[in-house]
Amino acid sequence: MKKLVVLTVICQWSLIGFSQSEEDAMKYAETITRDDLYDKISILASDALEGRETGERGQKMAAAFISDHFRRQGLEPPVKNGATYSYYQPVPLYSAVPGEIYLTVGDERFENFDKVAYYGTFNTKGKQEIEAVFVGKGSEDELSKVNVENKAAIIMVDNPRGWRAPHQLAKENGALLSLIITHGTDDEFAGYSQMLKGYLSGGRLSLEKPENKNADRGLFMISPSVAARIVNSKVEDLKKAVENGNPKKIKKGKFTYNLEQKRIDVSSENVLGYLEGSDLKDELIVLTAHYDHIGRDGDKINNGADDDASGTSAIMEIAEAFVKAKQDGKGPRRSILFMAVTGEEKGLLGSAHYTSNPVFPLENTVVNLNIDMIGRIDAQHKDNQNYVYLVGSDRLSSELHEISEKVNATYTKFELDYTYNDEDHPDRIYYRSDHWNFAKNNIPIIFYFNGVHDDYHQPTDTIDKIEFDLLTRRSKLVYYTAWVLANRNDRLVVDKLQDQNIGNN
Repeated sequence: MKKLVVLTVICQWSLIGFSQSEEDAMKYAETITRDDLYDKISILASDALEGRETGERGQKMAAAFISDHFRRQGLEPPVKNGATYSYYQPVPLYSAVPGEIYLTVGDERFENFDKVAYYGTFNTKGKQEIEAVFVGKGSEDELSKVNVENKAAIIMVDNPRGWRAPHQLAKENGALLSLIITHGTDDEFAGYSQMLKGYLSGGRLSLEKPENKNADRGLFMISPSVAARIVNSKVEDLKKAVENGNPKKIKKGKFTYNLEQKRIDVSSENVLGYLEGSDLKDELIVLTAHYDHIGRDGDKINNGADDDASGTSAIMEIAEAFVKAKQDGKGPRRSILFMAVTGEEKGLLGSAHYTSNPVFPLENTVVNLNIDMIGRIDAQHKDNQNYVYLVGSDRLSSELHEISEKVNATYTKFELDYTYNDEDHPDRIYYRSDHWNFAKNNIPIIFYFNGVHDDYHQPTDTIDKIEFDLLTRRSKLVYYTAWVLANRNDRLVVDKLQDQNIGNN
């Protein structure tokens, strides 16, 4: 019976070009253990690391811990540093601390974090006037009917997380600034604005200097009444125009705004460990997880056990499994880059820096497997814990999706939930973690995710709430997928090459 099962599995793998023994894959998967994952998270999510705020002491300590693990496992340091090589890829960042920021309509001035909240790092060096145009939900169709060139686009979104795509589309159509109506009432916006104040008032990190005139001017989140005031209308009329699909019915308006930033230079680093392949070593598999988090909230520490100590620990364990396989002469055929990424919480900055300054050519990068939050169970699965969300597996490569499905069916047998892969899902998860910076370069990706829970970005995201048996199995799913992709004969086929623009997906 055992021989029959093995033969069946071999036949399955032959259909997708799998050339290494499935017994080898299973042998090294067993090195990924519950206890080892616990040990790593207990350090990464400890109070001693102070929430791993990007650029702060705790993040540096986490980087040292990860790089030391890579070194002890025998991964190569791939980043050239003068005459030597390092595990660190420096990521120079700039913190734009808000100064005098406001928006004025007529003789009424709205201060930052009152009825408006600025999200960006631009510095106008003085007050500027601009014309504003209401564009409804900011869809391609709506923006094609309205001229926003050198204007501000007023956009009404269905939820406060749904602003990225319409903002990007407005920019592509020539808008200098976006004004996003995030909530239906001023009272709802007031609470959101105060949350943004806590998040943004201490500074927002960027890869670009705030005074750079070519930088994105960013956007204002605004209350409904401010939007209506700008176009001399009523909130109800704006909502009706959206419902009726006729934003042009709303007249244009004008306002002035001032953006002042105080610049602070911040240093951070991605942590890279490289495992050279054999006969296909010029092709690269990239595994990523972000190791930064959001630091302190007053006296409380945001430990980020799930977000994303869970993913970082998985990357470290998967690296260890592959190193042991190579030591035993079991591959991998393709090279693998294990990358703990910084700045994800601040806008996918570390991965953006890597894809703009790749250590290995992007054209040689076969796939990115990205892990962010795989240690918990969300409310939608409280009665069915045998799941993991997958995002992006079919966006660029049908073959990648097929391989992913067969890997899971053979080894881990999760219920793969593609809810967040829906292109119309309001949370737009495809664009919200580090895989996006690879995907927009037409590199196939898979994003592994457990969904959002009540402890997301809260001090209560602690190690005692991690489901370690589930984390272990999810880590193995990523490992098995990487194993197949690293060892199969043929490179993945990208059969859905497209303009990977955030607004066109």
